[in-house]
Amino acid sequence: MQEETLSPPKPPEKRDRVVIRFAGDSGDGMQLAGTRFTESSAAFGNDLATFPDYPAEIRAPQGTLAGVSSFQVHIADWDILTHGDEADVLVAMNPAALKSNIRDVVAGGLILANEDAFDQRNLDKAGYESNPLTDGSLSNYHVMTAPMEKLTKLAVADSGVKGRSVLRSKNFFALGLISWMFNRPTEPIYEWVQKKFGEGTPVAEANIEAFRAGFNFGNTTEEFHHTYEILPAKLPAGTYTNITGNQALAWGLVAAAKSAGLTLFLGSYPITPATSILEEIARLKHFGVKTFQAEDEIAGVGVSLGAAFTGHLAVTTTSGPGVALKSETMSLALMTELPLILVDVQRAGPSTGLPTKVEQSDLMMALYGRHGEAPLPVLAPSSPSDAFAIAMEAARIALKYMTPVILLSDGYLANGAEPWRLPDFDDLPPIDIEHATEPNGPNGVFYPYARDEVTGARPWAIPGTPGLEHRVGGLEKEALTGNVSYDPDNHEMMTAARAAKVDGIANDIPDLEVFGADDADILVVSWGSTYGSVRAGVNNANKAGYSAAHVHLRHLNPFPKNLGDILARYDKVLVPELNLGQLTAVLRAKYLTPAVTLSKVQGAPFMANEVTKKIVDLLEDPS
Repeated sequence: MQEETLSPPKPPEKRDRVVIRFAGDSGDGMQLAGTRFTESSAAFGNDLATFPDYPAEIRAPQGTLAGVSSFQVHIADWDILTHGDEADVLVAMNPAALKSNIRDVVAGGLILANEDAFDQRNLDKAGYESNPLTDGSLSNYHVMTAPMEKLTKLAVADSGVKGRSVLRSKNFFALGLISWMFNRPTEPIYEWVQKKFGEGTPVAEANIEAFRAGFNFGNTTEEFHHTYEILPAKLPAGTYTNITGNQALAWGLVAAAKSAGLTLFLGSYPITPATSILEEIARLKHFGVKTFQAEDEIAGVGVSLGAAFTGHLAVTTTSGPGVALKSETMSLALMTELPLILVDVQRAGPSTGLPTKVEQSDLMMALYGRHGEAPLPVLAPSSPSDAFAIAMEAARIALKYMTPVILLSDGYLANGAEPWRLPDFDDLPPIDIEHATEPNGPNGVFYPYARDEVTGARPWAIPGTPGLEHRVGGLEKEALTGNVSYDPDNHEMMTAARAAKVDGIANDIPDLEVFGADDADILVVSWGSTYGSVRAGVNNANKAGYSAAHVHLRHLNPFPKNLGDILARYDKVLVPELNLGQLTAVLRAKYLTPAVTLSKVQGAPFMANEVTKKIVDLLEDPS
């Protein structure tokens, strides 16, 4: 396949960044168009960050506000932190897409509209009294229109695709037009289409011809005066891939198993937005992994705990509702002291809530959501690519300390993407384990609850090892022997020992590093997916002449040992959270710090300007 040879009428306008949002019906292929543009930009060498946003319904009501699906991508020639606060370009495939997203377009931004969809029926569905493309209501924006449906039909006429299916390629028309505007390479898109739909098939030909039609429309129409150019970013040398948070997490778990010399076992029940972890690991069977799609959440965690007992690196994945169902078995995993990783890809709740939207509201459940005294290590990645490293860290802690671990990702990280430099496996941190093979007590006796003096971990004896038979179960264990014990002093001792083991992990995690001055006027604390927007918000505040510092938490239980000292250095502490202040409450209780919450529970991530505004408000408050 040859690259397009037509030249734009004028030299491209150079820009250092652009934010583009594709929006349309949930069946218009906006996620696909956005993903293909992202992959093309990654191949070109731009730094990028994405934000897919879509309704919970598989096929929401067509033409309605509730059915709008969007995909935002921020590309730049420098190292960016967020998907962008406002869109410079909005591709609106119908009136509902325009109405749902216009508030997020920067003043003077470009609106590229599919004029064929702006008929009276669709205008009524979206709640427009008149056509916004012609009534002057969009005078603050640069509006360009294209008859995408008409031109798509013409382009695919000879492809072999018939009937209503011809319009399914209109997303590729929009993709072709945007690719022309921003000088994206076309060859990666052609290769993907042929691989996905089969070279020479009617669907592949239709999509390619629609893409070409959009590309050439931009090149020939008088409405588009010039293209834009965003140069490749100057990133460290290496081999890069574009990766989502769920992909990175899956790869991290596989790498951890290989590093430890174990077989990875994942037992899970599909649930949005965690399902693609199960799907990704299932695709990696050539690495010797095992996946089991259970009939429900309880079965998923139960079989995973059994896999941990038999010597696997065991994982179960879910979202908030599934964590509630798995909580009893997680308590059993704590009682038996077996290494089991629970991945919670958080979504907006409670109950089913907003299953395709982001929230960080499971922190308290991760910290305290079990019966009895049942502390567990809790970790959270800071970005899509960081999910790889945090998966390896979760596995290291679980295996070294013989404890269940909870990993808190969320829907923003799970579906968002960014470039990631592929590591050399030999450079990854080693995960050393040692299964018990010999009795550890006098006269050939095996003590399954004899603890390592440094870590507090009990030995990991694989069933079937001669002489190491031992009892596991939910009843309290007698110290050393593991026999069932109802002795009150033993129960108190074992409870304290399990808690001390988790507390001791603080000695094995790095100290926090503060971004900014030790004498800054305010410290902003973030965790999980708020990292990028918080760091960008702090940068903006400092550029505006204020003095702000930032610290980010990846370990949420136990906290890094120097967190208390850091908090004590600052008179004002701000904690932005996608909840009503859960981490803030923990910091107040543990360190007595007068932290202030910046809450957002709208099913959407923070914008950098929201963080900046709160910083400024707090610093200008005389109280």
